[in-house]
Amino acid sequence: MVDVFDYKKKYKDLYFPKNQPMLIEVPEITFVAVEGKGNPNDENGEYRKALELLYGIQYTIKMSKKGNNIPNGYFDYVVPPLEGLWWFEDNVKTRTKDKSKYNWLSIIRLPEYVTKDVFLWACDEVKNKKNIETGKAKYMKIKEGLCVQCMHIGSFDEEAKTLKLIEKYIKENDLINDLANEKRKHHEIYLSDPRKTEKTKMKTVLRIPVKRK
Repeated sequence: MVDVFDYKKKYKDLYFPKNQPMLIEVPEITFVAVEGKGNPNDENGEYRKALELLYGIQYTIKMSKKGNNIPNGYFDYVVPPLEGLWWFEDNVKTRTKDKSKYNWLSIIRLPEYVTKDVFLWACDEVKNKKNIETGKAKYMKIKEGLCVQCMHIGSFDEEAKTLKLIEKYIKENDLINDLANEKRKHHEIYLSDPRKTEKTKMKTVLRIPVKRK
């Protein structure tokens, strides 16, 4: 049986931190991305449509092995977990009060062999075969750099307790929370399917950008 590459297993430091904060240098990674705004829980909202588009492109690339357009350097892989960068236009205090004010960039990691041309081919396939508009999809390289991350176990609405641990770690280690920098965002990696996992057992990586004092 041919091995299927799994990014989570290869890069455990990125995807499986402990439930205590840790400092990490995140390298440049290529993603398929869709940006939007609004409550992610809205059934017919932008967020749900973004996920449909992201996974449509991802699985088109993954299954290209069965067609006539196999990318150079292709290797089969486990589709990496969904991730999200989150921010607010006004005030971070709106985090748990009004989810309609959420701004987000939903992303899924792409294999290294996916060039811009391969990405555009996949977008055309999704548009033509699945009748999904792909204009909002972006091919994006993100280099986060220095961050503090921690595994959060529990519901999304209880993330504040883990974020407090992260802030405590930042202060105790001569670091500065760098969310004031508009180019750097609150980052989440979703390791559990909320449709199949009890809220108390859900695992989410929380990552906050920092800089040294």
